[in-house]
Amino acid sequence: MFSRDRWNEIIEALTANWFRTLMTAFGVFWGIFILVILLAAGKGLENGVKRGFGDIATNTMFMWTQTISKPYKGLPKGRRYNYRIGDVAAIKEQVPGLLYVSPRNQLGGFGGSNNVVRGLKTGAFNVYGDYPEIIKQDPIQITSGRFINYGDIDYKRKVAIIGEGVKKELFEPGETVEGKYIKINGVNFMVIGTYKKKSNNGDGEEAQKEIYVPFTTFGQAFNRGDRVGWMAITAQDGTSITSLKQDIFKVIKNRHSIHPDDNRAIGNFDLYQEFSKINKLFIALRGVAYFVGILVLVSGIIGISNIMLIVVKERTKEIGIRRALGATPWSIRGQILLESIFLTIISGMAGIAVSTGVIFGVNKILDQMPTAEDTMFANPSVNLVVIAVALIILIVSGLLAGLIPAQTAIRVKPIDALRTE
Repeated sequence: MFSRDRWNEIIEALTANWFRTLMTAFGVFWGIFILVILLAAGKGLENGVKRGFGDIATNTMFMWTQTISKPYKGLPKGRRYNYRIGDVAAIKEQVPGLLYVSPRNQLGGFGGSNNVVRGLKTGAFNVYGDYPEIIKQDPIQITSGRFINYGDIDYKRKVAIIGEGVKKELFEPGETVEGKYIKINGVNFMVIGTYKKKSNNGDGEEAQKEIYVPFTTFGQAFNRGDRVGWMAITAQDGTSITSLKQDIFKVIKNRHSIHPDDNRAIGNFDLYQEFSKINKLFIALRGVAYFVGILVLVSGIIGISNIMLIVVKERTKEIGIRRALGATPWSIRGQILLESIFLTIISGMAGIAVSTGVIFGVNKILDQMPTAEDTMFANPSVNLVVIAVALIILIVSGLLAGLIPAQTAIRVKPIDALRTE
């Protein structure tokens, strides 16, 4: 039940020595402030690193061929081999739990150089032969026209989707590119669309200088036959690609007569595994933030407890008079506990408010930075669950901080208290 007299007494007791009260409250204020700022900074770093992955499907593995390191079935070590389009069908059929298996071929980059020509303009770009599913594994934003479809695959259409960087180098500003032709390694392709891509490695400009053509057209135009340069393989939700990796390798080894123990013959990059390592790192960082913040908060709570002990000692005579007039032990205990909780919550809420203001200011600054999308720090924030937990911690801490002083207060005998000068 609300008692105005009691709250007036609490406020009078806390304001009797302003400086001491402020210094005591600062410990709790600083503890909550540090906790919220550390958690927000960790979240900002996590957001920045994860944004570096772009929208790429993280449950994905990229797989390519390497030199065979063990002799097997009469075949020597040191030989090279190529994936075939039949390997793709075999993986889909024999390994359950896969969502996409996308074969890819490439010109340019590590696969060699290539020339792309339009009129008098030339450029060197990465050219990929792909299936339509690749846009779901490594998403790109189609800015005009369309992406590859299965009609292009089935009819081996000589069509291409070019990046905004390719468009800038080969076309005039404002020129419509759909329906125009570019020549890739001497073969004409009609442009059917343009795209913009978020870079996964920080090099945003290079990510826009790529060209996509149908996989079947690529094989025919550049004499690749049914060879596959590498594959992008994505597992279904609820199944990690890491758990399916060995089954995929087994299919490839059986089809290409590779020793079962040859771990060097198949190169791979497991994006899910790398992403999981990053998640574990940020879980550890959150643990450190909680640990440090709570330690600082505990030091503030200890300060409040010590000050409340001093307050109880200063008010010994007052407590004795109240006991002599019939005040119950619970009434005395409740008074001390309320003062402790009130001071703790007020100082803690001030810490939350100031830290929220700091986070808001940092977000404003980040949003105004011209290179905000390329930074490894983005949108530092703390969710409402953390704030709720902080409030619970404050209430419990206030109770603990006032418990010992409250017990000390009710142990004071009225006769002894009245003798105190």
